[in-house]
Amino acid sequence: MNNAYFSKIPVIPFEGKSTDNPLAFRWYNEHQIVAGKTMKEHLRFACAYWHSFCGTGADPFGSPTHMFPWDTTNDAVDKARQKMDAAFEFMHKLSLPFYCFHDVDLVDFTDDVIDNEKRLQLITDHAAQHQKATGISLLWGTANLFSNTRYMNGASTNPDFHVLAHAGAQVKAAIDATIKLNGANYVFWGGREGYMSLLNTNMKREKEHLAKFLHLAKDYARKNGFKGKFFIEPKPCEPSKHQYDYDCETVIGFLRQYDLLNDFSLNIEVNHATLAGHTFQHELQVAADAGLLGSMDANRGDYQNGWDTDQFPNNIVELTEAMLVILEAGGFGGGGINFDAKIRRNSTDPEDLFMAHIGGMDSFARALLTANDILEKSPYKTFRANRYASFDNGKGKDFESGNLTLEDLRTYAIEKGEPSKISGKQEWLENIINQYI
Repeated sequence: MNNAYFSKIPVIPFEGKSTDNPLAFRWYNEHQIVAGKTMKEHLRFACAYWHSFCGTGADPFGSPTHMFPWDTTNDAVDKARQKMDAAFEFMHKLSLPFYCFHDVDLVDFTDDVIDNEKRLQLITDHAAQHQKATGISLLWGTANLFSNTRYMNGASTNPDFHVLAHAGAQVKAAIDATIKLNGANYVFWGGREGYMSLLNTNMKREKEHLAKFLHLAKDYARKNGFKGKFFIEPKPCEPSKHQYDYDCETVIGFLRQYDLLNDFSLNIEVNHATLAGHTFQHELQVAADAGLLGSMDANRGDYQNGWDTDQFPNNIVELTEAMLVILEAGGFGGGGINFDAKIRRNSTDPEDLFMAHIGGMDSFARALLTANDILEKSPYKTFRANRYASFDNGKGKDFESGNLTLEDLRTYAIEKGEPSKISGKQEWLENIINQYI
């Protein structure tokens, strides 16, 4: 394994919760068995190529602060190879089993479709060599259909067919790259698939175009041997005022309306959930209840900022509640936990990127252990089941079976009189989480 860029940092060991070593795992022991599977199998951690190896720390008010030692040439493909060498060295030292990418993360694109395809072919050759040498796999690939100026009015929802055609060419190449690298899944995030003003938007037509585009992409991938799932990643706004993949319920309705449920699931991001006015747990539960919990992008927002800050996750209570949903749903449907998070602008040492991932991986591992203990040892599941016990027999069961009329409900209400108040015990349940952390 190439050891050129992080030579001062060793392979990160598991040392247990008593360690003070900031470059060691305290909770994430990839071989530890939890609920019949190893932590590695449960959590399926992935590195977000774009944040970790393309993010410069620049913001609207300042120039880049992250200067990369692998950025030493102006040749796009050579620079991409150096960046990839650094990425696989990093992922190997963290024992990350997966990574995720946008096409333009791997190598810089031009405005020439054929040249871009050639560049992508060359860099995926290099990726395939690294995957074989390290055992690291591609969790999912995708195309960046939002950064280029041609996509200022959307990609597959653009009012100009010429732009839509460019999006199709880019998605074709990204699917080809994903298949070539044995990617487990393929993601669509509609970064600009929405509108800024209804005054210049035919929303019905744009959503129909989006559905047709997804069908074309799905059909092409299946024709060329792709066996994995396609994921839609909901987000309500930013950069668009309103995006057509607003939240999980919206996406599920869209998939059902346009006959895409058999091939598509959801990739849910924490910060996107909160921007939609939901908790992350809510979005996970919506997807799980629909049988569409595919994967997740792990991060968090900032309580004082109403935008997508993509910070590394560290809220154990929130993550425990999330892991309760994931465990009860039977895990991810082909996906995993991708750290769609970036170190802060003023975190400028190479070790900062390691510490950020270590903290996120430890937080999820601790949440997994806590959630499993709650499910196996606490009265949590029994209490929640008993709350709905009135629907398990008698008239309640008849109602669920569809055997009662509205008149029957009226008769029952008269016979039984006013119902008793039954406590929801919310504070006690919250205390149970704290008890098991």
